[in-house]
Amino acid sequence: MADPISVKQLLEAGAHFGHQTGHWHPRMKSFIYTQRNGIHIIDLEQTAIMLEKACSFVRELVGSGGNILFVGTKRQAHEAIEEEAKRCGMYFVNQRWLGGMLTNFSTIQSRIDYLVRLEDRKDRGELDYMTKKEKLKIEKEIARLNKLMGGFKEMIDLPGALFIVDPTKESIAIAEARKVGIPIVAMVDTDCNPLNIDYPIPSNDDAIKAIRLVCGIISDAVLEGKMMKETGEAGPIEEQPASVEATEAVESYIFSPEGDEPIAS
Repeated sequence: MADPISVKQLLEAGAHFGHQTGHWHPRMKSFIYTQRNGIHIIDLEQTAIMLEKACSFVRELVGSGGNILFVGTKRQAHEAIEEEAKRCGMYFVNQRWLGGMLTNFSTIQSRIDYLVRLEDRKDRGELDYMTKKEKLKIEKEIARLNKLMGGFKEMIDLPGALFIVDPTKESIAIAEARKVGIPIVAMVDTDCNPLNIDYPIPSNDDAIKAIRLVCGIISDAVLEGKMMKETGEAGPIEEQPASVEATEAVESYIFSPEGDEPIAS
């Protein structure tokens, strides 16, 4: 099992920076440590604990044969979502959430089938017998559909859970997942409603470093779950405590909300 998540790692990634104090969700109050220069500071001790809970859930789900769909369509999350989902062999959406992807899965599957048929025609060389204009049109359609659905075109069933970066932006995905009863793991910033999330992870969801760190940790949990499945391990995963006390770590830094990184005092 991977080492416990430390508050220091989260701090160095800028996960503690929330939104401005005037732009927050009241239900995030219990996850806020303090405020500095008009910016809410997230309690990273709680982040570390809740991230461990989320990882335990992911490990158990994947260990029992379930799949995770990584979702993050904001610009800062594009690369991290795709790279970490591919690294652990899971599905992802990093461009645009297609309405009905969970609630009308059969229709989405028909579009995926259409994409696969086009790719098969291309692989068999059928496009070489078309005019240049027709060939270019089909190639553009393949590229467009792959951009939208390439990350989940091999997903034949609904996922066992969603991992989401920024639930506020992915509100449609949240609504669909709740409607069909799919658990949600998500990074929740101070402007999010954590009650809509089964496994909330209080964290800055705008900083690229923070997104990459949390995505990487969830990806590691998926890989551990796959290893559990292969070795036949069973039983709940014991949660590991954070290795650094949040109060000590927070007080040893000067906060600079204008940037993503804390400055050591």
